[in-house]
Amino acid sequence: MPAELPDIDCDVLVVGSGAAGLSAAVTAAWHGLKVIVVEKDPVFGGATAWSGGWAWVPCNPLARRAGIVEDIEQPRTYLRHELGEHFDSAMIDAFLEAGPRMVAFFEQHTALQFADGNAIADIHGDTPGAGNGGRSVIAAPYDGRKVGRLLKRLRTTMRETSFMGMPIMAGADLSAFLNLTRSFKAAWHVTRRFTRHLFDLAVHGRAMQLVNGVALVARLAKSAEDLGVLLWESAPVTELLRDGSRVSGAVVNTDKGPIRIHARKAVVLAAGGFANDIERRKALFPRTPTGHEHWALPPQAVNGDGLRLGETVGARVNADVASPVAWAPVSQVPHSDGSIGHFPHIIERGKPGIIGVLRNGQRFVNEANGYYDYVSAMVAAAPEGEEVASWLICTHAFQRRYGLGISRPFPLPVSEFIRSGYLKTGNTIEELATACGIDPNALRQTLDDYNRHARRGEDPLFGRGSTPYNRKQGDPANLPNPCVAPIDTGPFYAVKVQPGCFGTFAGLKVTPRAQVLDAHEQPIAGLYAAGGDMASIMGGHYPAGGINLGPALTFGYIAARHIAGMTAFEQEIDHAAHR
Repeated sequence: MPAELPDIDCDVLVVGSGAAGLSAAVTAAWHGLKVIVVEKDPVFGGATAWSGGWAWVPCNPLARRAGIVEDIEQPRTYLRHELGEHFDSAMIDAFLEAGPRMVAFFEQHTALQFADGNAIADIHGDTPGAGNGGRSVIAAPYDGRKVGRLLKRLRTTMRETSFMGMPIMAGADLSAFLNLTRSFKAAWHVTRRFTRHLFDLAVHGRAMQLVNGVALVARLAKSAEDLGVLLWESAPVTELLRDGSRVSGAVVNTDKGPIRIHARKAVVLAAGGFANDIERRKALFPRTPTGHEHWALPPQAVNGDGLRLGETVGARVNADVASPVAWAPVSQVPHSDGSIGHFPHIIERGKPGIIGVLRNGQRFVNEANGYYDYVSAMVAAAPEGEEVASWLICTHAFQRRYGLGISRPFPLPVSEFIRSGYLKTGNTIEELATACGIDPNALRQTLDDYNRHARRGEDPLFGRGSTPYNRKQGDPANLPNPCVAPIDTGPFYAVKVQPGCFGTFAGLKVTPRAQVLDAHEQPIAGLYAAGGDMASIMGGHYPAGGINLGPALTFGYIAARHIAGMTAFEQEIDHAAHR
């Protein structure tokens, strides 16, 4: 290494500024350590800022305060059945033991405050140990004014999932927008929210009512700044430094040139995984022979830097997972400026009066199940040699009530999406099928079979509406089944859905303390990983919403506590690891 490079010292260097990295940074700084966070992008927040912000943390303090008290054995049982051969008791127990403590720590000592998701059920309600609520938390809404000048350095909400830059929070906020024309209370809520947003755009040039992932990032970043953490944006890491066998820092490119950062205690890799690493996608993703048959939702900079850095010092990427990718159904959005965006289909699939079909015109999944389940089934069902894609099909009335993809419900116009080709339409099912390239006779038969049962609120083929998770995704006003209604009156609409992802599951193998392991299963001294850079503790399964952010926050916290030498905490983790 050239001797003329300038040097800077710290105790902990964190690579990446999403939930995992900021969790580690805030926790380490609160324990008295000097921390530097380096972020490759010109803004902080990573993929977390573009997420819904939900974190799965069973037995959390908010649930307990609401009277939802369950033994830790319940979520452990659920995960044991869900993960099967990928159930790693040491990692799962470390997460379950530390998760509630993580939430309590941030609530008590930082600007990160939470709202509960006590009504959110686990995805697979028939699995033993499944929860009907009380296992999810989300960052409480945050006033951007409290962030101060730091706000301009934070990533804004994803364009496709906001309305004119205004993020909408799941729950009562989203319900108000969906019921805008049906309820005075909802209309008043939307009017106040949107009026305030227009004012914020005029004065501040961005949304200031922060919710979802942007609220989580803002609260963590503000906490980090308050604790003296140095936050460097536009500062990619090019090389890890070693002192003998120990990782001792990194070379970071800055606008003033490369700098050596010496980390006295540890480096934490939290760069978000490899969602946009084409070569690793090509090697690991199914049905992705060129690496480009996929639409990743994380920012482009989330492209495997952490994994590659780890590999240069002997770390191993664990790809022994049920799926290397956290699937999400995505449609391509042609914007008026010529760019192409990607919209994640999370909300409308569980509503009554929509189905998903393949090119052969046949359904392939319970559409009201989780987003990961939808794409997994699509990948498995699409014939080999054909493009992996499906079409979500509904009536004009459904689109006006709930929206379809990025085309919003009434009173917003739908014509622009038809003109752009985003929405396909037909006065009859056969016309719609022809417009989409779907077998028209098969689609007619599928709709006839579906409608015959749907008129009675039934779905014998896939059982839509049979689980608490399904019913939560539906419309409670639609009886007898909140997830099932006929699709029988044209005109009809369809949107093409393709495989995408929220992130990746394959990652660096770590200990229950988040220490990165080498090829001999030994910890690499001075090196930790959390979030997408760490192999998912769920083993490539998706048992509940928030299973990315929950472990990301928790293992960032675990890593920092271990780096800080919290002996009692080490004993707790040891106890969990050997139970």
